[in-house]
Amino acid sequence: MLPLAQSSGAASVSTPEAYAKRVVHAARQFEAVLLNSLLGSLEHSFSALPGKKADSVADNYHAMGMQALASSLAAGGGVGIANMIVRNLLHAKGQGSNGLVQPTKVSWPSAERSK
Repeated sequence: MLPLAQSSGAASVSTPEAYAKRVVHAARQFEAVLLNSLLGSLEHSFSALPGKKADSVADNYHAMGMQALASSLAAGGGVGIANMIVRNLLHAKGQGSNGLVQPTKVSWPSAERSK
């Protein structure tokens, strides 16, 4: 088996700032998934009325609404899970209290908020 060679290109160069951006993005997405799971199950539990027929179209619509709500909550800071993940990952990488990046609060670029 041949060993894999690392490609020499701009994509393989990882600066501390690029790493921090990827960590922030992944942490925000992770928190959105967790919030979507929590809010989706709560919405399903409390919106079901006894004797009401299940409507798959309405269920899909509600699921999309919960996903949008969870994403916007996570983008606005959520419940703090993304902040903890970012702080711990950057600290483990050596970018925490003594490194270049010191996120006390995860800040989202304004261009990503408008998407």
